[in-house]
Amino acid sequence: MVKLHKKVWLWYGLALLVIGLDQLTKIWISDAMVLGQSVIFTSFFNFTLLHNEGAAFSFLSSAGGWQRYALGILALVVSVGLVVWIARIAAGKLWEPAALALVLGGALGNLIDRTLHGYVVDFIVVHYQQHAWPAFNVADMAISAGAIMLVIDAFRSRHKAGEESTESLNKQ
Repeated sequence: MVKLHKKVWLWYGLALLVIGLDQLTKIWISDAMVLGQSVIFTSFFNFTLLHNEGAAFSFLSSAGGWQRYALGILALVVSVGLVVWIARIAAGKLWEPAALALVLGGALGNLIDRTLHGYVVDFIVVHYQQHAWPAFNVADMAISAGAIMLVIDAFRSRHKAGEESTESLNKQ
């Protein structure tokens, strides 16, 4: 049996926080608005209650229903992988497990919607004139932030590895 270090619970807690914030905002917006209703805040930002039956950017939203199960299974498999990955990260690392926890929380937040409703509740809309970014939610923001953090971490790790190999060559 693998012994988990104490910090791993911090990362699982972060994922739970993301899930909680995501679900609370979706419940709040679903209670406060009707499907398709918009509340305009600025010339580039509004809330519009939407139901996304597909994946990111409404990909597969009109696929006939099978996508609900396929995307749900994919989210579940990825989430299990992330739980294991977080558990195996060295206790001293911060950036990588935080990024993974954000992705995990976002994936599970959207999985809850897909499981309970058959769609994901989206409501945040950013646009410029007639050009709108697809609607998203707190879970999507967490997934995006986590993915960006992982890319940054990969570049930092690669750069650090390059410095270490240069130092070892210089010592020879």
